Amino acid sequence: MTEHLTKETFLEKVFNYEQNNEWKFEGDKPCLIDFYADWCGPCKMVAPVLEELSDEFKEQINIYKIDTEAEQELAAAFGIRSIPSLLFIPKDGKPQMAQGALPKPTLTELIDKILINPVNN
Repeated sequence: MTEHLTKETFLEKVFNYEQNNEWKFEGDKPCLIDFYADWCGPCKMVAPVLEELSDEFKEQINIYKIDTEAEQELAAAFGIRSIPSLLFIPKDGKPQMAQGALPKPTLTELIDKILINPVNN
């Protein structure tokens, strides 16, 4: 199951940007964050795919959702201008953003490449 984050839970589980200027991941396993809005058609298309991926990868990653309408400060903090925007956050290293309703094979590949088996440069 994907979990909805508020600013409060984001600061706890992902990144406390109020205390840290530099990126510091707070989570115990890599995560993918879906920035979405209820009125967004493409967001509705990608939501069931993310639910499937959440089940398939539940031991390895967390998948979170952030409603950009309700959590405008979080959306602004990441410079979200178009939705859906997907933020891939590896356990170590910098987050990477992807935009648009990506098909499941692409998402699976990105999860594998960025979150599960990142190649350290």
